[in-house]
Amino acid sequence: MMYLRTQVRRDVRILLVGERDVGKTSVILSLVSEEFADAVPPRSEEITIPADVTPELVPTHIVDYSAAEQGETELVEEVLKAHVICVVYSVNDDDTIERISTYWLPFIRQTLGEHHKVPVILVGNKIDLVDYSTMELVVPLMSEFAEIETCIECSAKTLRNISELFFYAQKAVLHPTAPLYDSDKKELTDKCKKALERVFRICDMNNDGVLDDMEMYAFQKTCYDAPLQPQALDSVKTIIQRNSQDGVLNNGITLPGFLVLHTLFIQRGKHETTWTALRKYGYNDELSVCNDYLCPLLAVPPGCTTELNQLGFDFFTSVFVRYDKDRDRCLSPEELANMFSICPTIPWVKQMFLGVQTNEKGWLTYSGFICQWALTTLLDVNRTMEYMAYLGYPINEDRNQLEAINVTREKRLDLAKKQSTRNVYRCHVIGAKNSGKTTLCQGLIGRTLEGTKKLGVEVEDMPKFVVNMIQVYGQEKYLVMQDIDLNRVVDFLPPSEILCDVACLVYDASDPKSFEFVARTYLNYYATLKIPVLVVANKADLGEVMQDYILQPSAFCAKYKLPPPHSFSCVDKVNKEIYIKLATMAAFPHLRKLGILPESNTTWIKTGLGVALVTTAFYIGYKALMKPQSSSLLRGGGKSAS
Repeated sequence: MMYLRTQVRRDVRILLVGERDVGKTSVILSLVSEEFADAVPPRSEEITIPADVTPELVPTHIVDYSAAEQGETELVEEVLKAHVICVVYSVNDDDTIERISTYWLPFIRQTLGEHHKVPVILVGNKIDLVDYSTMELVVPLMSEFAEIETCIECSAKTLRNISELFFYAQKAVLHPTAPLYDSDKKELTDKCKKALERVFRICDMNNDGVLDDMEMYAFQKTCYDAPLQPQALDSVKTIIQRNSQDGVLNNGITLPGFLVLHTLFIQRGKHETTWTALRKYGYNDELSVCNDYLCPLLAVPPGCTTELNQLGFDFFTSVFVRYDKDRDRCLSPEELANMFSICPTIPWVKQMFLGVQTNEKGWLTYSGFICQWALTTLLDVNRTMEYMAYLGYPINEDRNQLEAINVTREKRLDLAKKQSTRNVYRCHVIGAKNSGKTTLCQGLIGRTLEGTKKLGVEVEDMPKFVVNMIQVYGQEKYLVMQDIDLNRVVDFLPPSEILCDVACLVYDASDPKSFEFVARTYLNYYATLKIPVLVVANKADLGEVMQDYILQPSAFCAKYKLPPPHSFSCVDKVNKEIYIKLATMAAFPHLRKLGILPESNTTWIKTGLGVALVTTAFYIGYKALMKPQSSSLLRGGGKSAS
């Protein structure tokens, strides 16, 4: 079962209160029997009307109150349980009308609280006995008591408006007015405007500020599961133009026009039309987006990770394309703000942009945008699903964000199968202070040492995560490098900072005391684990010196069957070989134990040919499986723009 609209009530409980002899029991019995009973009991038993015979298709419980049989304690209990309260008065008895404002409404407020949300309906019974209306007496009470949903006159004897009364009572619960409309100001509430703006922005697929005919047809189908005839749409536009000067532009409906349309729905008593649309986009009765809409339950067993699959990449690609107005494959601050204006906040702090590819102005590129979501999904999949919902991922009874998320198999199974099926690899970068971890991580996104310095950001303020797409034997993988804080080798590392897909132990090749930190870290944490490890001799441009340790780096790596130390420098350019090597080690962790991780690029290619045959077959099979559901916007699952 996919997303369930739990914000809609599963039943309605209607309580009838009022003075003696106003006809509360007669009203109930007339509804049930469809005829007037001359002899009625002091109080009707609770009646349950099945869902299939009610207009709103929900079971309805009707509760009668009798002062002759019940005391105030029982009345309080019933008021607390009620979903809607009908205060019944007799149209031919002024005292019962006066008691509405002097007793019943104050009593309900005293019981439920001054600003309670339980709707109240004023019901004038015995309209058959008079030739006038009491509406002019009771309608003004709606200004004083905001909880009054509506007023209606009826006759239990002639059955006039009896079924309508209970329909309005149901409607007051299932489609309340107060969250949508300010009756005093005669306009939509601010929360309703904000919610409808989000719906409008999601439906505006080309982001041109108007809903064209195709977008309106799609909106109608999504929300009401019914076609919208062209003539009907033309009529809607005409009505909007009569009520809003800027409601229609270029034959499309603008945001002001969309808001006017829903204002008219509400003013004409069609609250359910607006509520249906809002609930399709996850809103509850308080006009907040429901938690189960934002974050459907996802089980992630220990040792497993979460990734976007092709559907997820396609969705975020479509979002990027929609908001990249100038088509420069970058998001300016204005475009970024526009994208997330329908969300609570921008999901990332600006510091995190230093961990993905940006242009020279620091704006997110397409590659950087996709990488951010790959990282977010790895670290906090609920946050990804939450923003997918806010940004308009299609969610209904049959589908939700879970279809766009892959839960990888356990790491131990990858090791047993001698191959990882993951597409996002976590690389922990550990080394002594000043060993160059930050520059090594920044090199993943092509930033040189000089480029890193030009950022003018202190080392402690640099992002701890850097991510980019890497090609591993023709497959697109995402490498996430995390700078692990370990100031002293005797400090304790928690499992979350040890366990990863590949470990990168960095030392300063020009500092004779630097390698000991790496050696002890390996012996303390990784010697007994199956995690592949690469030792990196950083700052190779400064020249390598003898290390003050019992074994030199090459001898240490040979003894523990590790690949030889990889010399690295990014003073003026970045050699991507090290990142490809790290990603490949993560993809094929068994190569480390076999001791066949080579040094040269040529040997790397030869070693990978056999493995690539297997992985390519898997990749083709995966693509074939996903292709029918995939968008043409993104054929490669988050392909780098650079």
